Amino acid sequence: MSAGPNVWYHVRDLDAARRFYRETLLFEETAVDFSKRWARLERGGMAIGLAEGEPQPDGAVALVDVRDVKVEAERLRSAGVEVGIVLELTGQMRLLDVYDPDGNRVQLAQEL
Repeated sequence: MSAGPNVWYHVRDLDAARRFYRETLLFEETAVDFSKRWARLERGGMAIGLAEGEPQPDGAVALVDVRDVKVEAERLRSAGVEVGIVLELTGQMRLLDVYDPDGNRVQLAQEL
């Protein structure tokens, strides 16, 4: 049995959120409970949980390791996803804030 999600996000529509995280943010769904309205997804070593409910604007933020933040930023902008600017901690890391349709923030990270 794998560990529980590192971060939980509340979403208004579980099915739409599952689709967004799988198809747009390239997470892999590892569990779903349709009666209790939650799902577990993973990407880059980060496990997240989605639960139906009112989104929390100041909730926790998942940090997801990716190969190339700049490529991800371009791909997501082209798909119409709300993304921030690529921040670079010189010689260490690049970070990008990405927002799901409910306004939950996911941070993509690339070690340099």
